[in-house]
Amino acid sequence: MVDPDGFRPNVGIVLMQEDGHLFWARRVRRDGWQFPQGGIHTDETPLEAMYRELREETGLLPEHVEVLGATPGWLRYRLPPHAIRHRDRLVCIGQKQVWFLLRFRGHERDLRLDLTTTPEFDDWRWVDYWYPLAHVVPFKRNVYTRALHYLAPLARAVAGPQAIPEPTPDAPQRLRQR
Repeated sequence: MVDPDGFRPNVGIVLMQEDGHLFWARRVRRDGWQFPQGGIHTDETPLEAMYRELREETGLLPEHVEVLGATPGWLRYRLPPHAIRHRDRLVCIGQKQVWFLLRFRGHERDLRLDLTTTPEFDDWRWVDYWYPLAHVVPFKRNVYTRALHYLAPLARAVAGPQAIPEPTPDAPQRLRQR
């Protein structure tokens, strides 16, 4: 489904541990790392799509997470020109997304990237809250920035201000291996 402006409705998932670290996953057969995300079917609400995508991409069930909040309205990004399929009946020029912040309540053994016949990810790690802003593909950076800034107060309420400091453009972002 693509809206009249060429944007595909989508959900983004920020999965956070109690300490403020975020789930960061590597795309299958690619170098890129990102948060779980996926399209909203015509018969789904954004919340329903989020739970479906969460299961498909991470193996997690609703009992493994707590929804802390979501961005209001749509956050949009455009695809780079080489990724636009101009021969499709409905040309998709980008994604419009609702982003959800989830508190991880499960165990690491609950994370399963191989539950579908075509997994999205082949590896994952926990990273500092602001780490993705410097490491996501450039065309998604603005939407990640807006989503993480909006969700930061909700994350701080769980992990504390020391775990989710105010971002500084030149601060090194640490990576925590699982």
